[in-house]
Parts: sequence; structure tokens; C-alpha cells
Amino acid sequence: MSDPASATDNEKKKVRGGKLSCFPSRVLHIRQISTGVTGSEVIALGLPFGKVTNFLMLKGKGQAFLEMASIEAAVSMVNYYTLSTPHLHSQPVYIQYSNYKELKTENQRNQAGPQAALQGVNTVQHGSMAITSAFGGEGGLLPGQGSVLRIVVENVFYTITLEMLYQIFSKFGYVLKIIMFIKNNQFQVLLQYADGMNAYYAKMSLDGQSIYPGCCTLRIGFSKLTSLKVKYNNDKSRDFTRTDLPFGDGQRPPDTSLTSSAFATQNTILVPYTGATGFAQPLGFPQGAGDAIYTLPGVSVPSVPGLLGSLTVAPSAVSGQIPAVTGIPGNSVLLVSNLNPEAITPYGLFILFGVYGNVHRVKIMFKKRGIALVQMADATQAQLAINHLNGQRLYGRVMHTTLSKYQTIQLPREGQEDKGLTKDYSNSPLHRFKNPGSRNCQNIFPPSATLHLSNIPPSVTVDDLKNLFASKGSTVKGFKFFQKDCKMGLIQLGSVEEGVHALIELHNHDFGGNQHLRVSFSKSTI
Repeated sequence: MSDPASATDNEKKKVRGGKLSCFPSRVLHIRQISTGVTGSEVIALGLPFGKVTNFLMLKGKGQAFLEMASIEAAVSMVNYYTLSTPHLHSQPVYIQYSNYKELKTENQRNQAGPQAALQGVNTVQHGSMAITSAFGGEGGLLPGQGSVLRIVVENVFYTITLEMLYQIFSKFGYVLKIIMFIKNNQFQVLLQYADGMNAYYAKMSLDGQSIYPGCCTLRIGFSKLTSLKVKYNNDKSRDFTRTDLPFGDGQRPPDTSLTSSAFATQNTILVPYTGATGFAQPLGFPQGAGDAIYTLPGVSVPSVPGLLGSLTVAPSAVSGQIPAVTGIPGNSVLLVSNLNPEAITPYGLFILFGVYGNVHRVKIMFKKRGIALVQMADATQAQLAINHLNGQRLYGRVMHTTLSKYQTIQLPREGQEDKGLTKDYSNSPLHRFKNPGSRNCQNIFPPSATLHLSNIPPSVTVDDLKNLFASKGSTVKGFKFFQKDCKMGLIQLGSVEEGVHALIELHNHDFGGNQHLRVSFSKSTI
């Protein structure tokens, strides 16, 4: 590797030029870090995913580089934070892969503090006396009790879903497996973390807390089990490291849309967090948020005095997307089910899944039109598509997306009846990620009601665009052109599902004169 100083200068130029690598690397680039954020707080973003092996802080530039012990840990971290933007000192920070495969900081000046922070936080993560002394006086069990928690939920007046539990407990680390069951007339849960220290943090922070005010109280202890065995992935049990498990006899597929009325109207989660001295707040906590209680959109709950923080239900919970925890699986073919056979087409799936990678082939099953296979360019893109599209509503149905047992999609043999249900898009000019380091890599967001439009001809007016989207059944709530570039704009529609439908219908829309509209999901609102 070249000199780290020049390397980071080059990297910053590439960030400004939109050429940052799309390809996974152990080294992650973190930007838009506000003044006052410490090295320990930045490093703590990576701890739930694995060991942080090196760290470089560029305080004057508001940037940092974080090196993880494995590429799998880095992929899991990027996948998670793509769905749920982390905050440091109440400001969002953004994480993406670096072009560099390792960090060398031996000759870097002004890095003594960050390196000391790295050593200190890694020590804390692996169970130093600082943690045991911080928690020891609270009557909790010391680390080493295992990574499986046994949770009893008391006063269950509202529906508790597996996805809800995942969102709550994943704030403290890497949740691998969850099993829910009723025993002795009690609602109980077994939950396994990747690391025993994550389980310890969760127990110390959540034991005795209530999911809803005055009910659904969590009583948490350590299980005698060292590992959980999950047979089925459904609404009662889930192994997040195995996407190939069956749903189980008599069980419906996991519907992760979180549409229960109880969760939609009573979604407060009260979780005070004190933590160990000098240790940053756990994954997903908006730091410096004071006494705020975070809820889903449309629900306003007054703050409760004395709370030091609260769990945020991530946007991914609303649309049912669960972040990847398995790194890079080996398969690039996706199984997509519960599709609307009257509306779905291979082209529609090509456009939608193409937001998250280059789609090579699509096959809708001849005898079961509600099921399809989608072959992505590689396994990383396949996992990204699962993260963003599993549980998304498409043409009135909740779509389920997982890895297929097939390694490739076979094209129909000559003379074989197919009715155009299998399509090859390997050489399509509509691939968004044809060029390594494409700017599109920095603009991958979950499906949303707000769409980013680009390549708009100068002759096209606001009314023209509103009428175009309305003609496809969209409810247009607002539109604005970008001040600095009138070729781009944002259009806000009535729902996320409308946004998905409009993207499928209007991406590559021909305005004439070889000018085609480009449509992407936006993280912004109007």
C-alpha cells in the first residue's frame, strides 16, 4: 500500500469525484463526522460486527477510516448502516467501502489519541475490568455467561412480533437467532447473539424495561443453552444466518411488514442506557438526544424525564427489511415469492432489483406465476437486494425475497414453451453499475415514496412530470427541481408502494430525442 497520507488524500479526491469503490473491503470510509466526536465513538460503530483492527481519524476533514478484522464483518456493517443511518452527536454519518484493503498508520502524525482509543475500546469489548466494575455494582452477571438470553415478557397486552424483538435487541449487537414460544402460560423468547458481551449489554440495559408504557415488560436472564437450533424461518422462529430454511408445516411465511394495529399505534420503546464509563452508546442510539423518545412517523409521545436515551425503530422495520448478518453468501440467485401474477413481469423485476445490482436473468415460474428467480451479478448484490426488498409491498402483495438453492437461471431450450417468462439481461444497457466505482454506488437507498429524477430535458416542465406520474396511477404530493441542476429533481408520491410502481413504470421513460428519464429511490423528502 502507498504512504497512508497520500492514500487518504487520494481517497478523499475519489469521494468528491464519486469514484469510491463499490467492492467490499475491510477498510471502511466514514464521512460527515461532526466536531467533538471522539475516536472511541467512531470505533464503537464497528464493534457490534466484529473486532476493529485499525483506525485513522482525520478530524480536520470530518472523516475517518475503520479497518475491520474480516471482510464479512465490513459487509455486515455496511449493509446494516445502509438501511439505518448511524448518528454521532445527533448528526448522521455515512459509511462506505474504501478502495484500500488495509490501513497503515505507523507514520501518521496526530494519531496517538485515536490509536489509544482503538486499544481501549477493543479492551472494553472483550471484557476488561472497566466493564465489570461499571456493571458489577448493579447486581448483574459478569461476562462469560454465554450469548443466549432467555426473555420472559410480562403483561402482554399488545402483539409482540419477532421483527419487533429483532429491532430492539439488535441495537446491542449481532442477533443470530430468535425463538418465540409459550411456556407455563408465559410469553417467552430465546435469543442468541454472536458475542456474549453483546448479550451482557442487552441484559443490563433492557432487563425490567417495558416495550409499551406500563406493559410488555422484559425480564431477561442468561439461558443454560450455548446455542440455539432453529428448524424453520417463520413468524415464531428465525435463523438470520440461514436464508434457506423452510417455513414449516402449517406455518405461514414470515410477513415482516409489521402491520399489526398494536405496533402501528403503540410503538414506544423506553430504554435508558448508562453503559460503561467511556464507552460509546450501543448500535443505533442517536447520541446527545437528551430525553427524546423516538417513535414511528405519525405518533407523538412526550419525553419522559430521566431517560438517557431510547431505541429507535429503524425505517427498515416499517417495510420489513432485516439487515444482513451473514456477510457475503455464495449464491447470487434470489427466490422471490408472493408476487401478484396478474401484474408482475420479468422486466418489472429487472428494473426493481436493478436498483441494488446488475440483474443478469429473470425467470417467472411457468406453473406458479407468483414465484420468480432473479439472478444478480454477484452474491454481494444479491444480499443487498434481500436487505432492501424482502417484505416490500409490490402490486398489493408483500413480497418475500431470499436466496435460492439454484446457482444460475437456465435459459429455455429451443422449442421449449416459456411464453416470455424467462429473460436474459446480461448485456442490458440499463445496468446501473456497469462501471466500477459508479456514482450510483453512493446512492443506494431503501424503497421510498420520494423519487430522485435525473436526465430531465430542459423542455420538460413541472406539470409535465406531474402529469406523467399521475398517468401511471401515482398520487403526486410534491415536486421540486434542484437549484443547481435543473436536469434533476425530487417527486414525492402518496406511498412507498406507489414509489416502487412508478420506478418500475418510468425508469428509462423516453422523452424523445434519445433522452431517457432516470429514476431512483431517494433518502430525502420534500
